[in-house]
Amino acid sequence: MIKNISNLGDAAVYCDFGVEVNKSVNSEVIKYFKALKKENVECINNLTPSYNKLIVSYDLRKTNFKEVKKLIENLNVNETQDNNSTKIEIPVCCDDQFSLDIKRLEEKLNINRDKILENFFSKEYFCYMTGFIAGMPFLGDLDENMRVPRLETPRVKVPKGSVALTEQFANIYTFESPGGWNILGNTPVDVFDNSKEEEPNLINPGDIVVFKQINLEKYNSYNDK
Repeated sequence: MIKNISNLGDAAVYCDFGVEVNKSVNSEVIKYFKALKKENVECINNLTPSYNKLIVSYDLRKTNFKEVKKLIENLNVNETQDNNSTKIEIPVCCDDQFSLDIKRLEEKLNINRDKILENFFSKEYFCYMTGFIAGMPFLGDLDENMRVPRLETPRVKVPKGSVALTEQFANIYTFESPGGWNILGNTPVDVFDNSKEEEPNLINPGDIVVFKQINLEKYNSYNDK
């Protein structure tokens, strides 16, 4: 449930769901996100969900804080069911050229490469949010024995498609960018495609992601398509 609704600047509403970061809280955020998206209100021009917050931006020429707050409070979020989630399979190659931080992971987690990969590929991940760079999904929750801090010194360039871990989350770098997450492998799939104007994200908040390990030959075959 929303703990508090407040102004954020002149033309946005800040919905606070509390301080906890877990699937239960985030599922509530996504219910409101999907319900507002379904309403397709003309005066709302952007929805930004995060782990435990939702920012609703609106056109100040068409509405105001009180009206948007009332709209949010009267939403029937119970109609937004978890079974609307899409399950998406993402192929990942963990060849040495892509597993840039596997040695660090072995040291930090105190388990060997094979066990790290077994743990990583044996579960489903829930998309809490997308952001930082366009379409980057934040996927939880890693098991306790798979959680590691960020790199002490972030990389200036993380390759596009890198699949990485930090703390309780996994993510996928949708573009080459700076970053400090622990890189486990790389996917040949475009997780964000800006040529698709209506829905550029392959993975959206509330979706379920399953990673599938592939070899280098299979990885390269995607580039030949």
